[in-house]
Amino acid sequence: MIELDGQQQAARDWFESLRTRICAAFEAIEREAGSDAAFEYLPWTREGEAGTAGETGGGVRGLMKGRVFEKVGVNVSTVGGAFAPDFAGTIHGAAEDPRFFATGISLVAHMANPHVPAVHMNTRFLVTTKRWFGGGADLNPPIPYAEDTAAFHAALKQACDANPPGDYDRYSKWAEEYFWIPHRNVARGVGGIFYDHLDCADDAAFGANLAFTRAVGEAFLAVFPPIVRRRMGLPASEDERATMLAYRGRYAEFNLVYDRGTLFGLRTGGNIDAILMSLPPVATWA
Repeated sequence: MIELDGQQQAARDWFESLRTRICAAFEAIEREAGSDAAFEYLPWTREGEAGTAGETGGGVRGLMKGRVFEKVGVNVSTVGGAFAPDFAGTIHGAAEDPRFFATGISLVAHMANPHVPAVHMNTRFLVTTKRWFGGGADLNPPIPYAEDTAAFHAALKQACDANPPGDYDRYSKWAEEYFWIPHRNVARGVGGIFYDHLDCADDAAFGANLAFTRAVGEAFLAVFPPIVRRRMGLPASEDERATMLAYRGRYAEFNLVYDRGTLFGLRTGGNIDAILMSLPPVATWA
């Protein structure tokens, strides 16, 4: 059992409460579509490193497969331990001391209708010799609609503008650079925001950074369900579905080759199924 200090508990409580609200919102959309699909929750425990006793945290994997959401995962985790020496040097504040704590929420939704965009959202709080928040959200439509892209970015911009240290121009550019597939020379989607290493040197900085991270979660919850409702009833041709499956292949390539979160989970003893829930249920390659 991990003993949490006040900051760690506050961050964990927020991520878990956001998970509950997002899952309820997504299940409500399934009900509107005439589906009784619901999230299935699977708790998991992280075993300690060799030579340590007991568990060092864990999490809950939430997964739903429905009529609108072909596959959506909403995971929360709170873990601690020590990074492997070769990995510690790549983590903010861990080069001299590999001990860490991490808590966060991670969400990926792959949709049944190709007109509805896939989406990713992740926010987290990490503690090494430093403490910081990171995360973001990005929209991944197989068939982009300018209206949806504009609404998604506007919601994230509002969250940034209203909550220092939010910096929309910087974080949206960061997302463009991060969510890029170099070997194909294409973007993974239509962007969003990405931020990292929002250091919490004192309680005031922690409060401001948590408030911004909360605003990102609220913005996502406010903007994505209306986009789903706007598109989920549109007719889709076989060609459009083929476009979606090919796009999903690119999404999988990015997450398996470049995504830091995937690597972090695998290198810290996370639940394999929870880590790889970001992969689409069906995809194609030429």
